Amino acid sequence: MEPNNPAIDAGAALSPADKPRVDNYIWGSYIALVIVSLIELFSASSQEMHIGDIYGPIIRHARFLAIGLLLMLWIQRTHFVKLYYLIPVFVVGSIALMTWVLIGGTKINGVKRAIELGPIMILPAEFIKLAVPLGIAWILSRSQVRGKHDVTRGGLIACAVLVAVSGALLFNQGLTNTLLLMAVSLGMMLIGGVPLRKLSKVLAIYLVVGIVFMGYKSMTAVETGPTPRDIELARINQTDTANTSNTHRSVTWVNRITRHFRLNKSKDTITDINKQEQLSYIAQARGGLTGVGIGNSRETARLPLAFSDYIFAIIVEELGAVVAILVMLCYLFLMGRAGKLAMEFKSTLPCLLVIGCALVICLQALFHICIVVGVAPVSGQPLPLISKGGTSIIATSIALGVMLSASRWAARSGDGEESYRRELSTLPEDVAAANPSNIQ
Repeated sequence: MEPNNPAIDAGAALSPADKPRVDNYIWGSYIALVIVSLIELFSASSQEMHIGDIYGPIIRHARFLAIGLLLMLWIQRTHFVKLYYLIPVFVVGSIALMTWVLIGGTKINGVKRAIELGPIMILPAEFIKLAVPLGIAWILSRSQVRGKHDVTRGGLIACAVLVAVSGALLFNQGLTNTLLLMAVSLGMMLIGGVPLRKLSKVLAIYLVVGIVFMGYKSMTAVETGPTPRDIELARINQTDTANTSNTHRSVTWVNRITRHFRLNKSKDTITDINKQEQLSYIAQARGGLTGVGIGNSRETARLPLAFSDYIFAIIVEELGAVVAILVMLCYLFLMGRAGKLAMEFKSTLPCLLVIGCALVICLQALFHICIVVGVAPVSGQPLPLISKGGTSIIATSIALGVMLSASRWAARSGDGEESYRRELSTLPEDVAAANPSNIQ
């Protein structure tokens, strides 16, 4: 049964240290990103605008932002102990949805990615990317070795299995998603008390599993013929989509990596293969330091997926490199705030919840930015809260809500021992371990 909690009960008397707190730093980052999102998504959606409905894309985007905001407010007001009991449901549900996609999902870009429920399209990959850090927080908070900076072997194995299963389900949708989960899990394990010697073993297991999956993918043919997006791009760019062939997904990845590391790629002639990255570079070069002004983007009409996978290029073009750097700093500030909170919390659970949610948001943003500016090979990765995509916005909003809940309710180092004792009384006995970040 869920224990009684005087800090959760509505009629409880709270000391000043126990009163719910509003984290202005997290809210500030969120508001800044939403403002940029509303401005730049409207500019980047010119390919989706129709006569008589030019505001349709931004209205749909704003609707998802509003739903996400309501979710954040509800989750923020929910004590993180109650969220703890919901994590297994969220993890199992996300895995079930991904399995559904692989069996009978809708193809996007030649790969099954979505579930269509009437007019609603759900991308479960966005949920499972959040389910992994939440699941790891749930496991590690139950697996702490009391009084030591260590976790049990069973807990470590459970984390590795969760990442392996989730990575396998996501592997067909893109290598960056699997790499994202691995990076998030390693960061959480390091902060969650896993010693370096055990962490190195986990990394070795990841490498072996990755090689096995790559070998499997190299033998699996996938259709690379014209997809709905290809047909739409052909209409815009007046190119041919008649050719349909089968190839291996791993070949696509190898070709992308090979193209990425070629010399003098900025001098390449624009083709159907390199169109996205080349037009992205042109947009960023045109923007310079200060940009060409809001609504004055030229490349948004030519750059495929300017509203999602390449929206950072439009931000640079219209607002300039200076503002684009500030956008990147918003994500890094969010990560820094999570790190500070994690060091202040007295219990393991809120520490790992905050760090896990921040990692999945910030690493995804950095992956997107690195791909767009040419630091990493081409791959699809949305920019959290800014790129078009309802499922991505909902998942990011849930993650921010969890961070706000932990920040609002968890006992901190300056709250006094009485506050910590009351928090311990609310936690299940196997989750009451001290924050491993504070164990010497």
